[in-house]
Order: sequence, then structure tokens, then C-alpha cells
Amino acid sequence: MLLLLSSKAAQALDVSISYATFQSAEDSYVEVYFHIEGNTVVFVPIGDSTFQSQLEVVILFKQNEEVVKFDKYCLTSPVYDKPSSFVDLKRYSMANGKYDLEVSVQDLNMEGNVRKFNTSLSVDFNNESIGQSDIQLLASVREATSGQAQSPFVKNGLVFEPLPSNFYDKYAQSLLFYNEIYRSDKVIADDFLVSYSIQKDDAPGKAISIGHKRKSPAPVIPFLQQIDITQLESGNYVLSVEVRNRAKELLSKKSIFFQRSNPYLNVEREDIAQGTTLEEEFVANMTQEELRYSLKAISMQVASYDGELMNTLIKEKNLDAMRLYLFSFWAKENPTNPKAAYDAYMEVAKGIDEQFQNGFGYGFETDRGYVYMKYGVPNDITTVENDPSAPPYEIWSYNEFPQTGQNNVKFLFYNPSLAHNGFVLLHSNARGEVSNPRWEVELYRDAPNDLQGNNFIDGTRMQDNTGRYARRLFNDY
Repeated sequence: MLLLLSSKAAQALDVSISYATFQSAEDSYVEVYFHIEGNTVVFVPIGDSTFQSQLEVVILFKQNEEVVKFDKYCLTSPVYDKPSSFVDLKRYSMANGKYDLEVSVQDLNMEGNVRKFNTSLSVDFNNESIGQSDIQLLASVREATSGQAQSPFVKNGLVFEPLPSNFYDKYAQSLLFYNEIYRSDKVIADDFLVSYSIQKDDAPGKAISIGHKRKSPAPVIPFLQQIDITQLESGNYVLSVEVRNRAKELLSKKSIFFQRSNPYLNVEREDIAQGTTLEEEFVANMTQEELRYSLKAISMQVASYDGELMNTLIKEKNLDAMRLYLFSFWAKENPTNPKAAYDAYMEVAKGIDEQFQNGFGYGFETDRGYVYMKYGVPNDITTVENDPSAPPYEIWSYNEFPQTGQNNVKFLFYNPSLAHNGFVLLHSNARGEVSNPRWEVELYRDAPNDLQGNNFIDGTRMQDNTGRYARRLFNDY
């Protein structure tokens, strides 16, 4: 499949066209794909609140300047409540050979709004050997409904939406492609290997990503695969699909060129902020209060020097600087979809805010909220409200603690004020957190005569008591 042309002129008709060649039991054929940007065509009202556009499409297949196939039709968009992008697909039976493909697309509701395209293509299927269709890059795949059975977009019970172009922007997280393998049952007696790989366009032979699937011989083998490209840096690439027998001999190969933009990958937050415009990013329309709330929600995730910077940004109410910092933080966390990472995190933050709110700041700013947001859900929480010499307390346990490489990490919170959600962190064995050798003495300060030993200043232990649980719970015995 080859991208022909995509016009990006403001207000001008923007149509992306690509093609792929396939083979059926009866013949070979070419599929021509159209993607029309909705904001570049005129939609006219057809009802009180619905709109539709119409395009005239002319398709010519030529050999030596002679037209061998001609098609002219009116492409009518689906009915929308506002201008929207839409797609189309046409399929043409074609004999083996080389062709010039010419396409003209005109907006019937706006005179002169027209785009023309041309390219060369080849249909070349040998019925005596293994064959492959062109590689088709896809925007999405979903199961077809009963009413879609006759749609040209349906293959093998799935609806394939072609990718508008061979370009993956900074938000793309995966590459989805489709390929068909023909006549393996006539050429190969045993199971065989289908390999797919991504290579830099200027470094052939050095696979960045590679995968393999074992297949059994069949007249037609549909091959649908998705590849994670979140860690694929910006550049030009080639996707290849190879068919090899058990001796690893190459029997067939198809390739397609694509481009990747991933500007926030492996870039420091400062560099992201300096080189970013935010008009189209999720932070663009956030209010001062939304920015303040969001920045405070990530305070436990940033280094101490960044914490001071964030506090300054919040205090000075510099909205542009606040937006840049917030966006750069999430672009670093998830280079391909910072908004998704932000939304997922803030959903948790809002829940923690509600759960631990005590009337002083946000719930995620309390000690329990801080620990939850920084380290995640504890494996176990033990709440004690009936220890006679101690205020209510909780012990949070983490079986594994990857942040420090520890196991069996504990946090002890207590509520000396007895206020609603008034728990504060008294002691933890997590490296870098509050470590209080006299935590037991402070917890049981209402029983000063039960101190173990005579050192009332530096003593760290309390005498055992049948109703005194804290040390046993903290040490798991």
C-alpha cells in the first residue's frame, strides 16, 4: 500500500488516498482507500439538525496512456450532526501488470474545491509460488455486525478501517497491520514461520522490533498483527512481513514505509516544556483552580527541588508556566498519550481526596493520601480502635516495595487529635520516609508508667500488655 498525496492547505479539500493489492480465488484486485477530512468539505443541512456532504470521484487505471479501467461516482458522506471526517473504499478487479492510477475528487457543494492524485502501481501474483498481498496499515479493527456483512470494509468477519496515511503522530501507541498469504498449501508441506519486523529506513538489516507466528498451510492465511510503538523514536521506518519455511529459507516478503513522530520520548521535562506549544494539548483550557489542584496532586511524585518550583508556580499564579510544567510532567510519564496518563492518575487523586479529606487541604495532601498516591494500594490495612492506652491507629503493609527494593514495608498512622481523618504518619520502615525510634512511646504516651526500663528520655519500648497490639502488629508477631 502506498500513500499518494494528502493536501493540508487551509480550507482546501483534504483527502488522503492509498491502495493495496490482494488476490482472491477468482482474480486479483486493487483496493483504493479514501479518507476525507470533514472540516475541508462543505456539509449541507438535510434536516433540522443533520448534515451531509457530496463528492464526485473519478478513478482511472492507465497502461501506456490508454485507459483500461474507468469509474465515476458520487461519494455521499454519512449523516452527521456536525461536519466529521469519513472514509470510503473501492475495489477493482485487475490483471497482472503495471498501471498508472489517477484520481480526482471534487466537492459538489463548493465549486473549485478539487484535488487530483496520481501514482504508479503493480499487480504481480504468481499462481505457482507463495504470494502476499500488500501490507495494509489500519487505524482500527472491530467485529462486524450482522448489518455490516456486505460492507467492503469487512474481511473475515472484521471491519477494517484503513489508516489515513503512513504517518504515526505523537499520540499513536500501536501499529496495526493486515497482510494475506496465498497458496502455502501448494508450496509448503509443513508448518512455517511468518516474521514481522520494524527497521530504520536508513539501517536495513537491523531490526528494532521483531515477532514471529507459526502458521499451518492453507489457501489463504489472513495475518493481522499489532505492534507496540510507544518506545519507537521519531524517524523513517520500514515494516516487513516475511514467510520462511522450516529451513528458514525466505519464500516471500512484503514491506511498507512509514514515519513516526515521538517528540517526548527520552526527553527531559525541561526540554519538553521549552519546545512545546500547548494550543491543542489537554492543559490548554484548564482554569487556575484546575491547574492548582492538578499540580498539588502530583507533588508527591516529583523531586524536592521540583516541589519548590511547583509551589512557586502556584503562588505566583502564572498560568502559562503552570500549564507547561503540568504538560511536561505527563508527557515525560507517557510520551504518546500524556492526557490518558493524566486522566487515569487524576481519577485516583480525586477518589483519595474525597476519602481522606479532613478540612485542611486536599485529601491527597494528608499523610495517608500522600502514601497512597506515592506508593499505591497497600496489600493490607490493619485498623485498631480499641487499644486502651493508644489513640486509633492504622498499619499499612506492602509485601513488595519496588521503590526501595524492600519487602514487608510498614507505615503506622495514628490519630492523636481524634479528629475526622486526623491520622498522621508516626513511623515507617520504608527508606526515605519518617523513621521514629520512639514511635511506640509516642503512641502510648497516655501510659507513661509502662515504659520499659528506667530511661524516660531515650527509652523506645513499652512493657508488654495483653491489650497492647502495636509492636506485635508492626513486626508481624
